[in-house]
Amino acid sequence: MAAKYPVPSSDKILALSCTNVGVGPGGTTAMLARVSIVDYRGQVILDTYVSPTMQVSDYRTATTGIESSHLLSPDTPGFTQVQQHVADLIKGKVLVGHSLWNDLSVLGIPHPAVATRDVALYQPFRNALRSPNQVIGLQTLMWHLMCRRCQDGQLHPVENARAALDLYRTVSSEWEGAIAIGNWPSSLPPSTFSRCYL
Repeated sequence: MAAKYPVPSSDKILALSCTNVGVGPGGTTAMLARVSIVDYRGQVILDTYVSPTMQVSDYRTATTGIESSHLLSPDTPGFTQVQQHVADLIKGKVLVGHSLWNDLSVLGIPHPAVATRDVALYQPFRNALRSPNQVIGLQTLMWHLMCRRCQDGQLHPVENARAALDLYRTVSSEWEGAIAIGNWPSSLPPSTFSRCYL
């Protein structure tokens, strides 16, 4: 019997992570400020700041490390250019990440749900930490499942993409095996982000 969904080859897998700044009153609305994509081996495919499309009210520098000079440099590419580049890179790929719905939302790029591997939604990880109905932070997943620290100090999207990829690789055989027979091993993302998936 043929697999319902074939196991993706390593060259078809990319990991994505974004860092946001705040816009609007109080800086509570997220706007893309940096995006990173790594391949299956963790090599950087893309790591770029993004020129803001609105006035930034909170750079969130304490956690993001991002300052106005990063985004307002004449060399910083615009959102539309970065969005198109990311869309081209991830088309036809399996996307690995943590809370991918947040990244896809700020990028404004939908991606096929069957081609996502979100470590925040992977049910065996949630069960292992006795939190079957909760999204568990990447830092907690890494510490409890890999005894490794990440996000110490400031957020770094390349580090986050690699961390999500490392988590995925530890269980990729089981994860892909379940998918191959049509047994999706992950929870659904928040329904308010359904527009982020095809």
